[in-house]
Amino acid sequence: MSVGRNANPTIMSDPHQSHTSKLIRALGPLDATCIVIGAIIGVGIFFTPSRVAELSGSANMALLTWVIGGVIALLGALTFAELGRLYPRTGAQYVILRDAFGPLAGFLFVFCNATAVQAGSIAIIGVVCAQNVGVSVWSHPLGPAAQTTMAAGLIIGLTVANCIGVRWGSRIQNVTVFAKVATLIAISILAAFFDGDVAPVSAQPVVTAASHLGPLAGISAALVPVLFSYGGWQQALWIAGEVRKPKRDVPLAIVAGVLIVILVYLLANWAYLTLLDVHQVSESETLAADAVAVFWPSIGRRLVAGAVAVSAFGVLNTQLLTGPRLIYGMAVDGRFFKLFARVSAKCSTPIPAIVLLAVVPIGLLLAAGENRVNRILNGAVLIDGVFFMFTGLSLLVLRRKRRALDLPVRVPGYSLVPLFFVAGEFIVVVGAFCDPAVRAAAHLAVAWIAGATICFVLFFRRVDDGRRANENG
Repeated sequence: MSVGRNANPTIMSDPHQSHTSKLIRALGPLDATCIVIGAIIGVGIFFTPSRVAELSGSANMALLTWVIGGVIALLGALTFAELGRLYPRTGAQYVILRDAFGPLAGFLFVFCNATAVQAGSIAIIGVVCAQNVGVSVWSHPLGPAAQTTMAAGLIIGLTVANCIGVRWGSRIQNVTVFAKVATLIAISILAAFFDGDVAPVSAQPVVTAASHLGPLAGISAALVPVLFSYGGWQQALWIAGEVRKPKRDVPLAIVAGVLIVILVYLLANWAYLTLLDVHQVSESETLAADAVAVFWPSIGRRLVAGAVAVSAFGVLNTQLLTGPRLIYGMAVDGRFFKLFARVSAKCSTPIPAIVLLAVVPIGLLLAAGENRVNRILNGAVLIDGVFFMFTGLSLLVLRRKRRALDLPVRVPGYSLVPLFFVAGEFIVVVGAFCDPAVRAAAHLAVAWIAGATICFVLFFRRVDDGRRANENG
């Protein structure tokens, strides 16, 4: 993927302003920050620490892995904050990749995100939400058919809310963000007052089937679930066209949101390892519920299940709020079907794009089944990691195109930040192949990107060829 000789070097130009002007700039700094936090804190933090403890081999190594993941996330936040300053428009990450590496890179990102990363995430998060609603309300999980029905109903309901208007979606987001952060902080407070006879965090290495990986390979593999839990800050770029002051508020939201999440995640993992010993953490399937059950065995499971359901509902809303803007941005650019470039005159929302991102995961729920979608989701981190790497590199490419950039974050050696971020994401991509449990999904993710490349060549390459001919004409 390379930049064509006739690629447009003007970063801030928008040849489709007539389309993007239909989207209303209705979001403030709090809304944008809540979108970042809500996109990151989903359901991962309630179960991935178990896998991290198992892969890393001990409590100390588990906490170290979460710190390393937080550093990578912060490097990504600083990199994306600068890109957000340069591209204050809807679907910005697509435009960034397109301008830096050509239309194929932008198309691959949006296509893989919509059809694999977000579509699979929406399907699974819907199921997780339905499972926890069953435990919270009826004290036991629902059956598979009932779970699928409830998950589809949740997806449809949130689709309608986001079609009505971006303010409705952001209001739902703000409420659920405060709820999920409060839940994790509450677990940390319980741990602070806990004086039970629990092994210290530094003790008891975990002996598992993954222990043969060794410390470096173990941390690399453990970074895959860690970065799955940390991922999501990039979604602020996707809705930048609807933020009132994007050049100021988008970078602020990304950096502030990631810093808040790092603090909350470290507190939550410390709490898990305080309330439970490292063996219990590594073996738990309902980690947050098991931790709270130390204090409240009878009602703790139901209370935490309700909290997880709220968290899942919030991140499900985030996916349907931000993801369609990528599809819309690519369609406006002429490299996807024109239908998805339409904006409702009444609601000022990209309804066709929203509906598309709802229909695909519902189809996965009905056709593929939960287990198959889980396997697809295992490859989501690899796909995200690949495009994170290219997005980080794009900052260096775009700097070379425009030497004098007004940087939103000024720190010594800032030019090294995107390089360190890319290196961190490369470790995560390698880690996806180190972990035997996700290796097959990693191969599937590579095949998915290859299939998307074929789709571009067959259906959308001529659009780019025609555009270049007009520019040269």
